[in-house]
Amino acid sequence: MDSLDTVVIGAGVVGLACARALAQQGHEVVVLEAADAIGTGTSARNSEVIHAGLYYTPGSWKARLCVEGRQRLYAYAAERGIPHRRCGKLIVATAAGQGAGLEAIRARGASCGVDDLVWLTGAQARALEPALHCTAALHSPSTGIVDSHALMLALQGEAEDHGAMVALKSPVERIVCAPAGAFIVHVGGDEPSVVRARQLVNAAGLHAQTLARRIEGLDPAHVPPQHWARGHYFALPGRPAFQRLIYPLPEPGGLGVHLTLDLAGQMRFGPDVQWVPVTEPGAEDYAVDPARAEGFDDAIRRFWPALPTGRLQPAYAGLRPKVSGPGEPAADFMLSGPADHGWPGLLNLFGIESPGLTACIAIGEQVAAMLKEAGT
Repeated sequence: MDSLDTVVIGAGVVGLACARALAQQGHEVVVLEAADAIGTGTSARNSEVIHAGLYYTPGSWKARLCVEGRQRLYAYAAERGIPHRRCGKLIVATAAGQGAGLEAIRARGASCGVDDLVWLTGAQARALEPALHCTAALHSPSTGIVDSHALMLALQGEAEDHGAMVALKSPVERIVCAPAGAFIVHVGGDEPSVVRARQLVNAAGLHAQTLARRIEGLDPAHVPPQHWARGHYFALPGRPAFQRLIYPLPEPGGLGVHLTLDLAGQMRFGPDVQWVPVTEPGAEDYAVDPARAEGFDDAIRRFWPALPTGRLQPAYAGLRPKVSGPGEPAADFMLSGPADHGWPGLLNLFGIESPGLTACIAIGEQVAAMLKEAGT
């Protein structure tokens, strides 16, 4: 049995950021990834937005790690040559009575440390984006977009520069908490193996709860509920009508069907919210039903009445790992460490959905700090 210092399970953007932070502290790190490439799940199927930190409960993990992570991510992307753009976004009110919702977002953002929001009248917003329909808007100049795959490659490269190793096609089948303060990790795949690790970080994203339930010795009470929300995206080819991201007011389960831009300037719309059953790893359904374009059309026309009819094209879908289900208040990130469950060296990351991409570097450093504080 090979003995390792630290095992990180999951090579998405958060798992790679954790590996980077731990390797920088001098830990011997191995990342176990079930797929045949890094970042094929939630990390590759999102809006690629760098969020400012407007929507979250002040003092929550999401609020703190998003604001810190946004600052760290812009600096990291500039330093490492990762394609990104600080394009800004407009959060818009499109009907009477929505102004109060905008004001609530502005107040919450200010409480979270987002101090650059600008209130715009409808006329001022249209001066920035002539195709826009709205009665009022908030301008968030700190919002941007990033090439998520280039970011993951940079995180992987820096982790490997500090001695970390990424093992692909290495699904974890079960884990045993050993009394001596170690974890016995049973790895499947083409070459099954068993390794002993002193520290274990569960960054399995969609399957974090599934994996945690396979940890023998961990009280199931420390594994939260598991819910998935599928979000579909549609693209509109041709010259973009907007230079900034356009967001409606948030809706239950998500931020509403919004307009984002890729780094080539092409427009895409989404995600919507469709609650779907949780499946076993490898059985995720990422199909996009073209018929959903009708609902997208209605949502988009609220802020862009001139949307060309019948031009939306199915793009891709993603799944969001959630610990709160339909009709429940949005839950915070859960960083479940030794202080919660009593196992030194074990840290489970649950419900790392948006703004996980923005917060990834801050999450990685928080994980490293929590394990260090626990004395492992």
